[in-house]
Amino acid sequence: MNFALVGNPNCGKTTLFNALTGSTAHVGNWPGVTVDKREGTYKKLAEEVQIVDLPGIYSLSPYTPEEVISRNFILDEKPDCVINIVDVTNLERNLYLTTQILEIDVPVIVALNMSDVLEKAGDRIDAQALERAIGVPVVSVSALKEQGTEALMERAYTAARQPRSGSTVLKNTALAHLIGDVKIALDAQGVDSPLFHAVKIIEGDELEIAMHPSTVKMVREFEATFSDDTFGDDFEALIADARYNFITKNFSPTLSRKNQEGLTVSDKADKILTHRLFGIPIFLAVLFSIFHLTFAEDFLFLGIFIPDTFIPFEGTVMEGVLGMGAINSPGVIIFNFWNDVVVGSITSAISSLISGMGISPWAISLINDGILGGLSAVLSFLPQILILFLLFSILEDSGYMARIAFILDRFFSKFGLSGRAFMPMIMGFGCSIPAMVNTRTLADDKERTATIRVIPFFSCGAKLPILTAIAGAIAQSTVGFADIITFSMYILGVVTAIVTVLIMRNTTMRGELPPFIMELPAYHLPQFKSLMIHLWDKAKHFIEKAFTVILASTIVVWFLTNFSWNWQMTDDISTSMLSSLGQFIQPLFTPLGFGAQLGAWGWVFGVAALCGLIAKEDVIATFGTLSACILGAALTEDESGVSYVLTMVEVTGATVPALISFIAFNMTTVPCFAAVAAARAELPDKKTFSWTLVFWLATSYVVGAVVYTVGTWWWTVFLWLAAAALVALAIILYNRKHKAV
Repeated sequence: MNFALVGNPNCGKTTLFNALTGSTAHVGNWPGVTVDKREGTYKKLAEEVQIVDLPGIYSLSPYTPEEVISRNFILDEKPDCVINIVDVTNLERNLYLTTQILEIDVPVIVALNMSDVLEKAGDRIDAQALERAIGVPVVSVSALKEQGTEALMERAYTAARQPRSGSTVLKNTALAHLIGDVKIALDAQGVDSPLFHAVKIIEGDELEIAMHPSTVKMVREFEATFSDDTFGDDFEALIADARYNFITKNFSPTLSRKNQEGLTVSDKADKILTHRLFGIPIFLAVLFSIFHLTFAEDFLFLGIFIPDTFIPFEGTVMEGVLGMGAINSPGVIIFNFWNDVVVGSITSAISSLISGMGISPWAISLINDGILGGLSAVLSFLPQILILFLLFSILEDSGYMARIAFILDRFFSKFGLSGRAFMPMIMGFGCSIPAMVNTRTLADDKERTATIRVIPFFSCGAKLPILTAIAGAIAQSTVGFADIITFSMYILGVVTAIVTVLIMRNTTMRGELPPFIMELPAYHLPQFKSLMIHLWDKAKHFIEKAFTVILASTIVVWFLTNFSWNWQMTDDISTSMLSSLGQFIQPLFTPLGFGAQLGAWGWVFGVAALCGLIAKEDVIATFGTLSACILGAALTEDESGVSYVLTMVEVTGATVPALISFIAFNMTTVPCFAAVAAARAELPDKKTFSWTLVFWLATSYVVGAVVYTVGTWWWTVFLWLAAAALVALAIILYNRKHKAV
């Protein structure tokens, strides 16, 4: 059997899917996280049941791609049963979709989810009374606590074995006679689920009109003689109003609320967290707190106020782990312990082992400099990456991220972008690939294209080693405060996205801004199991990538570093293949601060950035391989990504502005190959994809140049402001010449 899960965004649909199938699908707390269907198997019935998790939708109208996906699956695939998940705390809004599903000839069961939240608030739902009113089975469940799920599946299994004809709540409306006539006509044509199609034709559904042009004539003739006092002949609005009236009159009385007018805890929290003035500053403060917890080397700012702070375990290895002169943040403590005690010990032991095995010098160099150098540089950042993912997941699962989309819609709408577009953007903090796929929730193609182009500017987890290593190197050598540097780079990415979206949406990507409608879920504590599943998925993906793509890349870099063009192994890196290739591209990066001005070894930065096109983790892995070859020494337990960057700084003389420019360039340039492939699949045509590649390269070059020049010569900020004014003037002239499309 085949069951489909259908419901509004944020109704707990994917949580229920995980509870039923044991799937590790990520649970996101914003609309549209499930863009394509997910499949799993439920094994606790007399026979196995295939469960299909469809995208979260508000209706079965073809306004967005995810609505079309869900609608087509139910109509074309004909599941044995549709399980309609309803957020019982938002009963009326969720039941609107239910009234549409009921019009399809398919067995239906309603799952009243979040019943535990309802009970906690002192409210009560009479499921039996609602079942009688709706006419299909109704079961109360809590997907989060996995309560009532077995009873739900047993009743769904029973319902699936009994054919069901569609029914409508519109039978007592002014359009009832027309609906009946159109239904009879479609039935005579052999159309499946004629009632559903009849209602959609009358609503003016574009898909239905295209499929049944002859039947539309009946509707047009009726329109000519019909006039409603409120809606005139706007049948879509009339039907929507009739659905809500029916829900209010017949379904809503089954829900009794303890406090009819008082504010819930979520409402009270939203008065502060979504405040028009304080909402964004609070979000920035939360974001900074996350980076401070993860990257700060002076967690409690004791190094500022009390310079000679006492540190436990002084004189031992734990002194470096906990901090010297200040207390490290939890993220840095875990990073130091992992890097110094775990990764460092393992690489040192392997290096010592192979040195005593009597194998060839080139093999020792490959293992030490190529494999261990690259992998240790990447794996050393695994704890901080997981901590950052965990903290972002907590924000996401608690319901706070949905609020951020709501807050930023006010801001984004001024730039021609809806708050809905921010959802895939902020997913880019995790990975650009699912973020790009999630742009399918956007109805406008131009908005989708603009969003896909700026998603890489929201730094993904793969870029975190670049940020952490270089910020850590800067902090150790000069100014300190790695957390502030990292936080600033994330903000720079967001600002770059906003500026470039503003330019695109006012020139080549102009279009109407679709309305942004979403339900704000109630705040709740994240589910520990869900967080751990998400964290395990990220760790597994990172490690798999390290031992496949990144491992292969480090071997290639080692080969190019240790062999000359006559295919002979060389001890002088300056005569290697990589050196000549690096020197060839080195001048290109001069305006960005890591080009010709860095001298003989300056090419290492350009080569590392080039390797980052394969996988962003390769940037620091390449530094690891190159530093080992440059130093000509085996790895020790002290080697890490930070130390590799310090080696690069020492041999090149790179300045702080150049290093920050290097971060900015890698954050905004062409993403990894996998993300590029995802963009190619999601963009409408090959021409748009080609221009997107040009856009990424041009943007990263300009951003890197701005950072370097302003950081080196502060007065150049006026030159860049003048350039920005010229761009703004050009946009104004462009818009005058090309009228709004």
